[in-house]
Amino acid sequence: MIHPPLRFLSAVALVSLVSPLFYASAQTQVPPAPANAPSTPSAPAAEPSAPAPAAAPVLPKPNPADFTAATPTKETVEAFLQANWGYDDSRIWQVQGILKTPVDGLSKVILYVADKSGKEKPAGVAFFVLPGGKFLIAGDEVIPFGDHPFAENRATLQQRADGPYRGSADKKFELVEFADFQCPHCKEAQANMEKLATDFPNARFVFENYPLPQHSQAANAAAYGVCVAKQGGSTAFYAYASAVFDGQEGLASPDGAALTLNSAVTKAGLDPAKIETCAKDPATVSNVQASVKLAQDLNINQTPTLEVNGRAIPANYPYDILKKIIEYQEKLDGITQ
Repeated sequence: MIHPPLRFLSAVALVSLVSPLFYASAQTQVPPAPANAPSTPSAPAAEPSAPAPAAAPVLPKPNPADFTAATPTKETVEAFLQANWGYDDSRIWQVQGILKTPVDGLSKVILYVADKSGKEKPAGVAFFVLPGGKFLIAGDEVIPFGDHPFAENRATLQQRADGPYRGSADKKFELVEFADFQCPHCKEAQANMEKLATDFPNARFVFENYPLPQHSQAANAAAYGVCVAKQGGSTAFYAYASAVFDGQEGLASPDGAALTLNSAVTKAGLDPAKIETCAKDPATVSNVQASVKLAQDLNINQTPTLEVNGRAIPANYPYDILKKIIEYQEKLDGITQ
């Protein structure tokens, strides 16, 4: 039976979905289940005051009375969790309930999540699956849901991600980086991107501009990049991008930005005057805006974000975790090296 003492994870934990240690970090309380719904399973026993040998946790058996909603099915929830969390061998979970709500077609899903080592106390996750079963709500975030939660975003990217690319011309294994030239975290992520290009030679790496409004020179840097790619191709673009990220501090002022961008264009082997003229063309501005619109349509709200066949991952994640997730997504999509 569901009782309020169950310790719940924050919505941020569910939204990230990619951190193998998320349940050890930000945690908070959520409201108990509605009064007219079955109550939440009892929390695990309290941790002993003295350290005890770690052992795999034993999660309480789900109560059939806590599965009152017709959709989603338990199998669909399991498939969704396997797609998101299956890369992490240390994580275990259990679907504890799928409850009806007063809203027709809106269901509440309750899980237990723990790690196999037993070092972390099992915690709970609760989210709502929207009518139609294509999305879930966790906190104030809307996340794709279903047996194949990344498929729709993957198709969207294959159709609309038309930025400069390197690697394979084939789109069956596509890693799309959404970045802002003035974003410090995007600069940090470039080391990861270089390693990925080496470790996944069969992948197609696409760069999409996502200049954020708080960065005054980001849109201009993006426009320059569009023109460099147009006039010099992808090889020239990546030379330009590397130079801009290396000189990112120069983007702090208009004068500094002019020097930084012109220098980057020169390093890419092109004429700064021609690129500057091109960057002011309405068609170039529209190109940058289309890239931003693509990011917004994919519900990307931070940079740098890496879309791996439609699966969103922070591009500046620790490399070993990032690589592990990408390898897992390869297997899910049936891609072989």
